[in-house]
Amino acid sequence: MKEIYFAGGCFWGTEHYFKQVRGVISTDVGYANGNTTDPTYEQVYTDLTGYAETVHIVYDPEVVSLMLLLELFFQSIDPTSLNCQGNDCGTRYRTGIYYTADEDVETIKEAYSDIELIIGEPLMVEMEPLRNFYAAEEYHQDYLDKNSRGYCHIPFELMIMAREANKE
Repeated sequence: MKEIYFAGGCFWGTEHYFKQVRGVISTDVGYANGNTTDPTYEQVYTDLTGYAETVHIVYDPEVVSLMLLLELFFQSIDPTSLNCQGNDCGTRYRTGIYYTADEDVETIKEAYSDIELIIGEPLMVEMEPLRNFYAAEEYHQDYLDKNSRGYCHIPFELMIMAREANKE
């Protein structure tokens, strides 16, 4: 198994989106790349901790490639928006790709460059190693499974596309 961390705005929708993809083994939401220890949602919400709402994804590379996950990620965000996705604004909602394996850097840079060429302007998506990650409180985990009418900035049509992305 391999792992990657995506900050795509509100982590509720990003987690639900990636749970649709065949080959994603598990997800959990939390706070990444900040500057305090064991932050709470209330602390992160202040935008004073430096954390981004992030989804930790464990996936089977025999079933889904990192490149496909990156392509899906870029389809689910506005990569030119700084610190804002959907109705959510603040540094905690910034976008980012955080990796733990150096061998993933080339693939991440390739996907990033491809999107930048297509869009024709600089991307506002962080691309850096994971420095730290703290799981969010239990009520945030699988939030949209527990609250079917909960807020999600990712359109329903993209959820269907993610489910169909690598179907056999």
